[in-house]
Amino acid sequence: MSGKIEVVHTSEYDPSVNLPYAPAVKVTGGSLLFLAGVNAARVYHSHPHIESEFDDIPDDMAGQTRMALENVRKGLEACGATFSDIVQVTRYLTNADEQDQMNEVWWEYFGDHRPGTATIEISRLATHEKLKVELAAIAVVD
Repeated sequence: MSGKIEVVHTSEYDPSVNLPYAPAVKVTGGSLLFLAGVNAARVYHSHPHIESEFDDIPDDMAGQTRMALENVRKGLEACGATFSDIVQVTRYLTNADEQDQMNEVWWEYFGDHRPGTATIEISRLATHEKLKVELAAIAVVD
């Protein structure tokens, strides 16, 4: 990447607190990549939806988060990017009480990298009633 991504902390920064996000991310250079919102469903699924295409989706937040992050990875790789190029993720959850399960999987994909995030609890995802999480990411690429 030709651009530089810098995590910026506020004056209240406490390095002993492990957050899955950065309070601010400063980007210098590069091009923006906007990834469509993805969930545990296949990126290319039928419209109108075919019920059987959702049969293999797990019921748990960790399993669905892993599948959604794999879909994010596919979009990143198609553009020559990685998770360390992500600067912002909007996370939509149908149950905010399951956020810790999501974060356990989050660390596997992001490691020490912390993009900005917004986590929003919603009543339902439009794709399918079984789905628990959707992710929409912005990255910076060369």
